[in-house]
Amino acid sequence: MANIKSAKKRILVNRTKADRNKAIRTRVKTAMKKVYAVIATGDKEAAKAELAAATKVIEMAGSKGVYHKNNVAHKVSRISKAVNEMA
Repeated sequence: MANIKSAKKRILVNRTKADRNKAIRTRVKTAMKKVYAVIATGDKEAAKAELAAATKVIEMAGSKGVYHKNNVAHKVSRISKAVNEMA
């Protein structure tokens, strides 16, 4: 354990940020799972609605610095492609 006051603070701050980032990443994964679940049912309108919601969550995660902008673009592209290729 750290003895210096600033080091102790860094430990606390890093733990707080890690918890926040974990919550945001979990939210993104859940949103993506919802999109794929709706795609499996075959309802295109519901899939488009879930796509819009998931895109918002993913882009917000990118703006918070949890994901790199290229990773955000990749995730959005993948789910958009999956929805657009529905029959």
